[in-house]
Amino acid sequence: MNILIVKLSSLGDVVHAMAAVQDIQQAHPKAQIDWVVERGFAPLVRRCQGVHRAIECDLRRWRTSLLGANTLRAWHQFKTELQQESYDAVIDLQGLSKSALVSWLAQPNPQGLRYSMANQTEGSGFEAPSRWVADVAITLPTHCHAITRSRQLCAAALGYAIPSYMSFGLVRRMDKAQLAIKIEAFSKGLKGVVALVHGTSRTDKQWPLLHWRALADRLHHAGYGVVVPHGNEVEKQTSHDIAHGLPDVHVWPNLPLDALTDALSTCTGVIGVDSGLSHIAVALNLPHVQIYNFDTAWRTGPLALNRPRQCSVFATPTPSVDAVWQAWERVLFTDIVNA
Repeated sequence: MNILIVKLSSLGDVVHAMAAVQDIQQAHPKAQIDWVVERGFAPLVRRCQGVHRAIECDLRRWRTSLLGANTLRAWHQFKTELQQESYDAVIDLQGLSKSALVSWLAQPNPQGLRYSMANQTEGSGFEAPSRWVADVAITLPTHCHAITRSRQLCAAALGYAIPSYMSFGLVRRMDKAQLAIKIEAFSKGLKGVVALVHGTSRTDKQWPLLHWRALADRLHHAGYGVVVPHGNEVEKQTSHDIAHGLPDVHVWPNLPLDALTDALSTCTGVIGVDSGLSHIAVALNLPHVQIYNFDTAWRTGPLALNRPRQCSVFATPTPSVDAVWQAWERVLFTDIVNA
């Protein structure tokens, strides 16, 4: 069975869809699963167990120069790669016009079908072309978690029951340099290293700088080293502002996504806002606290299913340092008890 998954972006959404790939692999162990994804997220998709081929597109960049020679050449190469295989099922997990275009371009075999969702779910985008392109449009519960939505759509399309256990299949790697960093942290007498993920594409999801500094200081006094990653120059400055003058708080260099995932996997745990990197921490099954200024953790936060070592904290206008610290202590306690 050849299956094509269409989930182009964003980072968190791509991570959430990995659980559905693991379900498919369990139900159909011999299935060949290809995945169309934005170029920037392809390194992560290639690390998802069960994915045979990550087909890269660059729609975000192509839209800025639709008729440019480079765009037309890249578009032709993309179509050629996409149409190398014919599929028993093309499953659009995005539900947008751009994913509908990719599904339409893909080649089902004579018995193959295109699947999509038939309706919008709460807090998620949906555009009618995804339903128009589909041979089968599947109605989903309007109130459901982003991970559950993908799992339900794939299960309904391919005719299997969703497993009770959930896995993302995100492969950990640890090269010698990363192992040396981890050993060095413990040799300094630290309990481990905690990553503080402050960066997010939306300013209304951010946590206050003084809160981050207070949290980093508590972690230091509890015996942990702290690392602060970043993805752009603005986040880099915030990382340095968090670390300024605090002992055992280090700003990571700017790392590509694949290397950043590797580095994150060496951490003892992660505390972060609702962001792609926090969702990677969930997929790596690291002890994790996710911070929300809005009551949307039910839709994108860590699921209770098989995730006792991860939780979310919500308050308005923003959770306090005490609330996040207490959640971190609960996560650690659960991790120790289940060790």
